[in-house]
Amino acid sequence: MILTDYLTSNKTRIWDFAKQCGVKNGVIRLPEDEGFDITDFSHWQTVHKNFTDFGIKPIIIEPMPNCLHDHIKAGDEHRDEAIEKVIKSLEFMDKLDIRCICFNFMAYVGWTRTENNILERGNAYVTGFNLENYIPTNFKITKEQLWDNYKYFIDAVVPYAEKYNINLALHPDDPPLERLGNVERIMISADNIEKAMNIHKSKNLGITMCQATFKMMGEDLYQVIPRFKDKIMFVHFRNVVGNKTNFRETFHDNGDIEMGKLLKLYNKCGINVPIRVDHVPTMAGEKIENAGYDALGRLYAIGYLKGLMEGAL
Repeated sequence: MILTDYLTSNKTRIWDFAKQCGVKNGVIRLPEDEGFDITDFSHWQTVHKNFTDFGIKPIIIEPMPNCLHDHIKAGDEHRDEAIEKVIKSLEFMDKLDIRCICFNFMAYVGWTRTENNILERGNAYVTGFNLENYIPTNFKITKEQLWDNYKYFIDAVVPYAEKYNINLALHPDDPPLERLGNVERIMISADNIEKAMNIHKSKNLGITMCQATFKMMGEDLYQVIPRFKDKIMFVHFRNVVGNKTNFRETFHDNGDIEMGKLLKLYNKCGINVPIRVDHVPTMAGEKIENAGYDALGRLYAIGYLKGLMEGAL
């Protein structure tokens, strides 16, 4: 497996922590302000150079920029313009040797938590979701519309992913519920993920194996990972306790998922792809600034993951 960490394009101490932990490859988030023009290659070059000058090689874009992806998932009047910009992005990624982009198909409501201050071990704070506490939005979309929008997008983009040799790694819906208010969801089961893979079969269309999300689906990870072994392009390594309607995230060694056994399973299946820790606790001395992505919890998580990776060999 290829150790990575998730890094925003504005330098923070998380960059320093990642490098100090021995991370050499980055899962990067592109800037989301008016100063960044996604259709201008020189802007991409600047972002890329900032990372490489620091000693981090960008290898995955995550997420597909929301300013594009939101229109695509909703299928609104800006969809075609957004798709053209995605295609241009794939060309730029090829030039910079960034070979994967992580995307999802959660329209209007992305990954969602109802709490961010649940007490975990040692009174660290973690995020959680309880359907009873979820406040619905005013948006509405059906699963039929979502499947139509997904097919439209994939049919348009996959030929260019193949042309530029860029992997499209689909992330499942988090939480994997059939609906949140009037917003229906489709990437909520292994069967639906397989359907998504078969709509336009391609070696460049695969999945982000978000372990905890598949666990919350009620899927058996020891069956799902071998089932999708040829489609797993990226791994989100996190742990969780509960079920899809009521769960909390945990320290990586303190949830329902047997993390060491899963790493051995990846190796047994011949899966050698980028992996990053995901959704860490907020630790003592920190304020909750970016719940699930605060700095100190990443130190513990990356060290734990590195140890398990060596032990799984």
